[in-house]
Amino acid sequence: MADAFIEIASVSKVFGSVTAVDNISLSIRKGEFFSLLGPSGCGKTTLLRVLGGFETPSDGKVMIEGQEVTHMPAHLRPTNMVFQNYAIFPHLNVEQNVAYGLRQQKLSREAQAEKVSAALSMVQLEGFEKRGADEMSGGQKQRVALARALIKRPKVLLLDEPLGALDKKLREEMQIELRLLQQQVGITVVFVTHDQEEALTLSDRIAVMSEGRILQNAPPREIYERPCSRAVADFIGQMNLLDGIIESVGEQVLVSSPELGSVSVDSNNQTVRAGDAVTLAVRPENLSLSDNPAPGGLAVTLTASSYFGDTTHYRVSPLQGDGSTLDVSQQDYQGSDRSGDQAWLHFDSRNFLLLKD
Repeated sequence: MADAFIEIASVSKVFGSVTAVDNISLSIRKGEFFSLLGPSGCGKTTLLRVLGGFETPSDGKVMIEGQEVTHMPAHLRPTNMVFQNYAIFPHLNVEQNVAYGLRQQKLSREAQAEKVSAALSMVQLEGFEKRGADEMSGGQKQRVALARALIKRPKVLLLDEPLGALDKKLREEMQIELRLLQQQVGITVVFVTHDQEEALTLSDRIAVMSEGRILQNAPPREIYERPCSRAVADFIGQMNLLDGIIESVGEQVLVSSPELGSVSVDSNNQTVRAGDAVTLAVRPENLSLSDNPAPGGLAVTLTASSYFGDTTHYRVSPLQGDGSTLDVSQQDYQGSDRSGDQAWLHFDSRNFLLLKD
């Protein structure tokens, strides 16, 4: 990447017989909000710690703004890190916690107070200077940790699942505040999370990881709408994954699946031939139900439904299938939602994604 601000080149990290990070290369732009997304144990936190200087790679190198920092200690790098547990000092008040990172700068009391005030203003904690650590909510502690990380104006802010300990409502509020803060300050952020929705909401780009490798590195919309593999499709949001066999290949690819019969889909730039085993992927919101057999409808049996306020999620089983189920997300279905009742499933095959693996 020509405008790379952070470059991770062929980085591996091995712990004994375990390869936590396996030959990863990626570039991150200045001012970008970049997320490392994956399940526990996929290597995302280890890669973040390598970037921050808390782990030394077994192989490869790390560059920040053209300077190699591979073997540079964490305290000398132009980075700062916010951990999942925030690491707030319980014996210090808010002001003292935020000022802790300035202790080596030998600032005057006035200069230090000015920097602390500016940092607390950024995270909307003015007036909390004397508040004790045990007097703050989870969201306030998270803001204190951010202020402490930002007070030294690092070039890169590293965030290791900083919202994981918050309840759903507060986490969603903090997602908005964190994104606004990042845009206001203009800092480069590398964010680790296992929460797909969080990564899609916050990120400019996402690297989806598994077993120490990057499966796909792309903007959120591309990750969601055009996952490159079955593994990525299965991890990002809800996805119906159907086994299929290629019947024929032309301008469109004709795929046969037990649930849907024959479906004509785009090749999705996959090289396939008749007889190949493939996966058909479709999001629940791209399927719909009706209570009448309109043309093209597929007879299904309702097996479960869950009401979520803005939408209802249904699980259905095609009558012609092998007992497998499909998930449907819909707002306006007017038919019966009782388990065992029949309905009709409708879809547009242009919404199906063909995947080879």
